Amino acid sequence: MNAERVRGQIWQDGERVEGFSLDAISDNLTEPGRLIWADLECPSHETLSRLAAELDLDTFAVEDTTAAVERVKTVTYTGHTFLMVYAVTMRNGVTKDTDEADGAPAEHTRPENDHRNRASTFDLRRISIFLKGNAIITVRRSPGFDIEEVVRRWDDIGGQNHGIGALLHGLLDVVVDGHFDAVQRLDEEIEDLEELLFDDRIAGRVLQRRTYLLRKDLVVLRRVVLPMREVIAGIQRRRFENNAPPELDPHFSDLYDHALRAAEWTESLRDMITTVFETNLSLADARLNTVMKKLTGWAAIIAVPTAITGYYGQNVRFPGLATHIGFITSTTLIVVVVLVLYISFRKRDWL
Repeated sequence: MNAERVRGQIWQDGERVEGFSLDAISDNLTEPGRLIWADLECPSHETLSRLAAELDLDTFAVEDTTAAVERVKTVTYTGHTFLMVYAVTMRNGVTKDTDEADGAPAEHTRPENDHRNRASTFDLRRISIFLKGNAIITVRRSPGFDIEEVVRRWDDIGGQNHGIGALLHGLLDVVVDGHFDAVQRLDEEIEDLEELLFDDRIAGRVLQRRTYLLRKDLVVLRRVVLPMREVIAGIQRRRFENNAPPELDPHFSDLYDHALRAAEWTESLRDMITTVFETNLSLADARLNTVMKKLTGWAAIIAVPTAITGYYGQNVRFPGLATHIGFITSTTLIVVVVLVLYISFRKRDWL
């Protein structure tokens, strides 16, 4: 189990205020010019309960934070707003296993996150966000999300001077950028898969496995990317409640555009992977027809001398007739030819 970590910051008119604790949040909620951010990483049940009591958070929102599975959403409760989003972090370590049956490498990784949405190329990091007054509280059930990048983006746009709307924008901007990275990675892998479709050296079952893994990753990604449009649109509609000044309107519009592009790109990848799957099946059928034509042609060629010699009962004398050396030679020839044919058919994935 990961260690609990609590961090945060209080600003007064854009200037940092020294000293932070969860107990001080409620005392600063109504202070003019104050801005509060708290981040809880791997919080314990006791810490969440204390925070919920401190800020009078809705029970259902706290239950959603601790639930094993939750969808992307935004809910407005009495007194605060609750958001649930998923950040996507790409996996750098890829292990290569060898499929002994095919003799070809198959790249995959073991999923690490304890979530039913598991992928082979990326991990999901769930982030629960509470907006109350002039405070934003982020709750992360697992490490791995680069919260320092969020802080840097807040500083770049002067988020401390624009209220929690700017802080929320910086956080969601990092999340949407992670979605873009995952979509781009899947797009590149699908393009690589398309090039392998016409490579006769790659076994059919290897392509089928890689196609299946990519389809699974895409399904996982769609679950967290598509709902982001509604989440950001809801935030835009409640912009004034988040104390976001008009200067942030272009930033939120750009953020919504990025989320929309990521969603559309994800839908296009769905069509691409379906096309790859169908093309793979069509090519397998075409290869099977080619093999059947070749085998039929050779069978017809061999059938003619076999039929003629069988009809006339031709049995000519040959070296080794009625001797032990002849028996050994013919048996060895049969075994060698059968092995050669078996290996050849196996390499061509005919067996």
